[in-house]
Amino acid sequence: MINRFTALITVLLLGWGGMAFAAANPSGPRPAATDQTLAEGTEIYLQRCSFCHGLLGDGNGPAADYLDPRPRDFTLGTFKFRTTQSGELPRDEDLFRTVSRGLPGTAMQAFDSDLIKNGLTENERWAVIDYIKTFAFEFEDPELDPVKNGLVVALPAERPPFSESLVAKGKEVFEHAKCWECHGKQGRGDGQKSFDRTDDWGFPIRIRNVTHPWKIKGGAEAEDIYMRFSTGINGTPMPSFVDALTEEERWALANFIKSLQHQLTDHQVLKAKEIVAEIPEDPADADWFAAEPMDVRLTGQVIAAPRWQNPSIEMVTLRALYNTTDIAFLVQWDDPFKDVTHQSELEFDAQEISRIGAFNSYVAANDMVPRQLLTFTDAVTLQFPAKLPEGTKKPHFFRGESSNPVHLWQWQAHRAEAGDRAVQESNARGWKQSVKPQAEEQQQVIATASWDKGRWSVIMRRPLLTDDRNDIQFIKGQFIPLALNAWDGSNGEHGLVMSLSTWHSVILEAPVPLTVYLYTLLAVLITGALGVWLMRKEQAQAAQAV
Repeated sequence: MINRFTALITVLLLGWGGMAFAAANPSGPRPAATDQTLAEGTEIYLQRCSFCHGLLGDGNGPAADYLDPRPRDFTLGTFKFRTTQSGELPRDEDLFRTVSRGLPGTAMQAFDSDLIKNGLTENERWAVIDYIKTFAFEFEDPELDPVKNGLVVALPAERPPFSESLVAKGKEVFEHAKCWECHGKQGRGDGQKSFDRTDDWGFPIRIRNVTHPWKIKGGAEAEDIYMRFSTGINGTPMPSFVDALTEEERWALANFIKSLQHQLTDHQVLKAKEIVAEIPEDPADADWFAAEPMDVRLTGQVIAAPRWQNPSIEMVTLRALYNTTDIAFLVQWDDPFKDVTHQSELEFDAQEISRIGAFNSYVAANDMVPRQLLTFTDAVTLQFPAKLPEGTKKPHFFRGESSNPVHLWQWQAHRAEAGDRAVQESNARGWKQSVKPQAEEQQQVIATASWDKGRWSVIMRRPLLTDDRNDIQFIKGQFIPLALNAWDGSNGEHGLVMSLSTWHSVILEAPVPLTVYLYTLLAVLITGALGVWLMRKEQAQAAQAV
């Protein structure tokens, strides 16, 4: 029998979410369903799908309790991502697309064999769709066929290309249609003031941050977004706007949403910019904007119990400045709620989960920890090795090792709100050992923080060099490993229930010495002179030969 641990590991290994931006169109007409394809689809479903969706197709597989959103209950005939009108069944091609490319921001992986190793061939995907349709009797009723009933939503025949004017028009539609009441003025999902919205299955709805394209489940291209406005998302509060907005308005709105999407940086080295002035405490200061940003991707902490596979914070953007005495990091991340309270008595008992057994070492998505407002605090930690590594050897990115400790700067929103020291410097020697706070006289990191329109901005500053051997020392020209931990309090995150990153690096940029420019100029002059001499020599030899 497959236990929950095996099922969840399968989900995590197969990949969290799908390959959202890959094409997923069938290469030819849909093969006819036969007894043979149905038998093949049954076998595929049992081996590849039942862990999440359940043997009965009711969305209650052994991994389901640990996933947010929960796997689809096929027996209800309610499908979210379609090209059919609101409330209607999907087309077979819609199901094929979902199975092929998966759903980003969920546990539904891509199954297209051209995209992933050990995926499903096109015929195998059609076969499993044949079987999935047997769970809902609605598919057997020809009167409910959306294609025969003319209930398919088409893309606009004329689609103006992406442009500033189209985006401006889409922004007007966004305001007029009051999309910001849910998604926020900046699209960060901060329009929701409480978790008062639920889906048709009774589970809380967390409004999507549309600036993160990797989390837009139905696809992040303008065509995908247009279809969501036009069809709605069955089973959720997201309505269809087909009657409220014209085709032209929906296309403009889709392009506006597309314009909000964050473009990830592609480097893993943070360049700390040197300035001569005091390091600014305002994150909007021009010096911060002049510093090169670096996006750091995070994932749920699933290395040690309690393991967390539903993280809220999946990206943090860093900038760094330094002067002759100090270094500072600007840490920014999107969070729709400002969580500045912490009820320590509600913290998760990690020892208890270890006693229960290995297969329960994952935290269930609902009812295991309170994922609600006014419970836990927002927080972020910068992690460095306690000493500069030699060569390529680094401590483990999850709290270091007994022989290779790490230095932590943890900022907590509830401490800042109370006027206490907001950052605590600590050291860790592996996740199995408790984090050890440094003595009060060794607490040298100071911080300022602000939350605005669904985004935290935290500035942490410390002297470049200290007298404490447990502190990282910042030296020009050195690549210093840097990792992150982050907590969204209203998502139930605290302790080891958190997001984390692997190692990146920070380097203090040093100005190029004047001698480098002089040597370069001298080399150019010598090379040029040598070239002229060789040319004249060749010309002289040619003249003598004549």
